[in-house]
Amino acid sequence: MLRLWRATINTRNGLAFAIRSEQAVREELFALLLSLPLAWVIGTSLMRRIELVAAVAMVLVVELLNTAIEKLSDRLTLDHDPQIGRVKDMGSAAVGVALLTAGLFWLFAIAERMGVI
Repeated sequence: MLRLWRATINTRNGLAFAIRSEQAVREELFALLLSLPLAWVIGTSLMRRIELVAAVAMVLVVELLNTAIEKLSDRLTLDHDPQIGRVKDMGSAAVGVALLTAGLFWLFAIAERMGVI
């Protein structure tokens, strides 16, 4: 039980730091909060609504991992290092793929709601 409590505190601390230090995390957290009522309106079933919210949550998860990579990379060196630059670019690409995937989920759900598919 103590381990679970400590893990919960670490989670809260990490999320609080990310919210304070990263605009992208704040924006994606806002998108996640906004997705809750919108998914209820757009989703045609309970499962679709859960999928829509989960897609946005996944973007936040990937952004948190990307932020961790960037913070660690900056801690290693502030000098320009091509390898670290490529690692940061891959983290950014992961966020881009997650955003594209979430966008496709939402477009599909909107088309489904409109009866297009």
